[in-house]
Amino acid sequence: MGCCGPSRRTVLAAFAAATLGATVGRSGPVAAQADPLLALDLEIVTVTDTGAVLTWTTFGLDAAGRPTPVPANTEVRLAPADSPREPRTVHLDETATPFHYAEITGLEPGRPYRFQALANGIRALPGPTLTTATPGAPEACGEFTTLTPPPGRLLHTVALANDIHYGETVSGIVLAGFPPGYQSEQPYPRFMLDALLADLRAPDRDADMLLVAGDLTNEATPDESRGVRAQLDSWGALGTDYLMARGNHDRPHPGHPECADCWGDAFLPRQQLTEHRLGELRVLGLDTSAPEAAGGVIDRSQLDALGEALRADPDRPTVVFGHHPVTAEAGLTNIGGPPFVLDRAAALELQTLYRGAPGVFLHHSGHTHRTKRTRPDLYCAVEFLEVGAVKEYPGGYCLLRVYEGGYRVNFYKTRTEQARRWSSLTRGEYFGTAPDYLLGTLPDRNHTVVRDFSGLR
Repeated sequence: MGCCGPSRRTVLAAFAAATLGATVGRSGPVAAQADPLLALDLEIVTVTDTGAVLTWTTFGLDAAGRPTPVPANTEVRLAPADSPREPRTVHLDETATPFHYAEITGLEPGRPYRFQALANGIRALPGPTLTTATPGAPEACGEFTTLTPPPGRLLHTVALANDIHYGETVSGIVLAGFPPGYQSEQPYPRFMLDALLADLRAPDRDADMLLVAGDLTNEATPDESRGVRAQLDSWGALGTDYLMARGNHDRPHPGHPECADCWGDAFLPRQQLTEHRLGELRVLGLDTSAPEAAGGVIDRSQLDALGEALRADPDRPTVVFGHHPVTAEAGLTNIGGPPFVLDRAAALELQTLYRGAPGVFLHHSGHTHRTKRTRPDLYCAVEFLEVGAVKEYPGGYCLLRVYEGGYRVNFYKTRTEQARRWSSLTRGEYFGTAPDYLLGTLPDRNHTVVRDFSGLR
């Protein structure tokens, strides 16, 4: 998470607590798997109104008794939870892979379903994490309920993504080489970004616009800044197909003779508010980067510009995005603590502006590499949503689908074979506690909000 992250003492304390929690129930699911093939780490990543996405990994033991990925087929059996019949096969892919990704469609909205995920007939089990193995978690109880969609027509689909870290070579390091990180033979920020962009053009995702909320680069070098811009430009046009905001990794780094602000030369200057429209939907981008800190700031000029934009059209449905999370809850629940998020004065002024602009309904941020909703500090009808990183486990993005009568948020993992392999590997980050910290709860990742957007086009 960068050179300016939390103190070593803070990190050590957080990881010690998380590692202790992650050991709870470790012997349960693993010991229950008697077959030489182990189907583990089951996650119900996505639940929509008509479908779901499940992922898991299959392992065998090598000659030294160590687990190693082993290919197998992919099967999902499903039945309505209120039906007496046994689950039947609704997805079967005979292509052998260790990294299983099953997307189920054609389900009824608002209905509970019982399911089984299998590989070569072996039932997949959740990993030893509090997020998925706790009694009552969908993965542990074998049941999920589809969402109820908002009323009215689908108007827009916006992809929310962040933390590409183009140029990074070791994933999972928080501070000065700690904890041990993960490397790949090919540059993983590039192939994870490729997987994201390919997903968004697919007919079953079909995003109208991509918002990238910061940390496009690792150190904002000339090559990194130009490289990530070129990769994005090969997919779409800046300002039309994709928008971006600067993160702390994108701040000006001294020592580049070519440019004082290499990222700014590739994209836009520091602390500049951006405003765009997707039809009648307004999208505002904030630069929350500080000159030399991991935490976030918003300069007076940018806050004033934001206030003017909101006061000029307070009721217009609006999405705001920026790198740093905003709320006190976000500060208290991330491993870097309160100094890692937006500074309190700016955060409270931002939320005060939102109280006077009822059209603002969602604020998207990144930085923590996790997917989590947090409560506002001041009453305002705004969802504050952090989205998991593109570059590492869980390796994905959210789709914000805006309807006439509200919106729906769903998190998706990217699904190329290379992306699935890398996400499975980096699931071991933070001493194996990444799923509990980064994945988020099923309601954080997938939810519906009813709201009147009937005036949108």
